[in-house]
Amino acid sequence: MRRTQMAALGVSIAVCMGSFGCSSAKSNPEKEAPPPLKIEKVEDRNVFTVEKPERFKFTAATEYMAAPELKVTGTVMPDISRAVPVISIATGRVVQIDARLGDMVKKGQLLLKVQSGDISGAYSDYQKAVADEKLANTQLERSKILFDRGAISQNDLQIAEDTEAKAKVDVTTTAEKLRVLGSNSLDKPSGIVEIRAPISGYITDQQVTNAAGVPGLGSPNPFTISDLSTVWIVCDVYENDLANVRLGDKADIRLAAYPDKVFVGTVSNIGPVLDPNIRTVKVRIEMANPGMMRPGMFVTATFHGREKQKLAAVPATAILHLHDRDWVYIPAGDNKFRRTEVVGGNMLPDGMQEILSGITPGQQVVANALEFQNTAEQ
Repeated sequence: MRRTQMAALGVSIAVCMGSFGCSSAKSNPEKEAPPPLKIEKVEDRNVFTVEKPERFKFTAATEYMAAPELKVTGTVMPDISRAVPVISIATGRVVQIDARLGDMVKKGQLLLKVQSGDISGAYSDYQKAVADEKLANTQLERSKILFDRGAISQNDLQIAEDTEAKAKVDVTTTAEKLRVLGSNSLDKPSGIVEIRAPISGYITDQQVTNAAGVPGLGSPNPFTISDLSTVWIVCDVYENDLANVRLGDKADIRLAAYPDKVFVGTVSNIGPVLDPNIRTVKVRIEMANPGMMRPGMFVTATFHGREKQKLAAVPATAILHLHDRDWVYIPAGDNKFRRTEVVGGNMLPDGMQEILSGITPGQQVVANALEFQNTAEQ
C-alpha cells in the first residue's frame, strides 16, 4: 500500500514539473517578441551626383533691398456715397420708359413717365386754396373800408387780416405739393408725371417695366444711378496679413481683364469686423475710374510695406519652374547638388529675379538650372 502511494506521488510530481516546464517555455518573452524591423534607406530625390561639376557655371545670390508686398484679390464696386436712387413721390402706372439698365444718363434727363391720380387731388386742393385766398382778400378789403368808417372794431379787422394770410399760406403749400409730385404747370396740370435723373451717371439698378405700378415713396425704387467716376475696390485680407495694410497707403491695382495695366488706389477703410469663417477683414480702396472699371470686375491688389527688408536675388535662369514650384540647385560637396525649393518674387532689371525665401544672399547656385536638370536626368 505504501509503495503504491509513493509511486502515485512520484507521478504527480513529474506531471507538475512537466507542466511548469511547458508553461515556462510558452511564456518565454524572447520567443514571443516580433522579428526586428528592417530599415531601408530611401534615396533623396532632391540630391544629384554629377561628374565634372566644374563644367557648370555658378553664381552667388546677391543682396536686394525691397519692401514686402502683399497680394490679395478683390472686386470693383460702385461708390455707395455716389449711388442715388431715383424716386417718384406720386403713385401710379408707368406709361413710358426712356432709359434702361446700364445706360449713361445726364442730370435732368427724362427716365420714365407715370400716370398718377395724385395730381388730380393735389390740383383740386390747389384750386380750393386759390378760391379761398381770393375770398379772404375780398373780405379783408371790405373790412378795411368798414374800419375806416368806424363800422367794425379793430379786432374784426385783425381777424380778416389773419384769415387772408392763412389763405396765402394754403395757396403756397398746395402749389408746392403739385411741384413735388412732378407737375410742371399750376394752371393746367397733367396727370402724367415725368421722372428725371437727379445726377449724371450709369443706371446700375432697374426695378420697373412698362405698365408696372410705381409705389411712390415705397420700395423698390424705379432706378438707381451711380456715379462711376470714382469706384471702390473691396478686398479680403487675412488676419495674419493685416499688419501690412494701413489707412492712407497706396495699392497697385491690376484688372483681370487688363493684366498689363497698373492703376493706383488709396486704402480708405479697414473693416472693424473679422469674418469668423474665413478669418478675413474687408479692406476698401478708393480710386478714380480710368474708364474701363465696371462693377463686379475681379482685380488683384498689391500692398507695399513701408520698411524694406533684405532679400536674395539670382539670375532668372537659375530658377527652375517644376510642378508649379520654383527650385534652385545648390552645391552640396563631393560632386553633389541639392535641389532647394524657393519662393520667387518680382522680376528685376538685367534678367535678375528676387527670392522671397529659400536661400540667403551669398549662397552659391547653379547659374542655368534647366541645363543642369537636363544633364542630371540623363
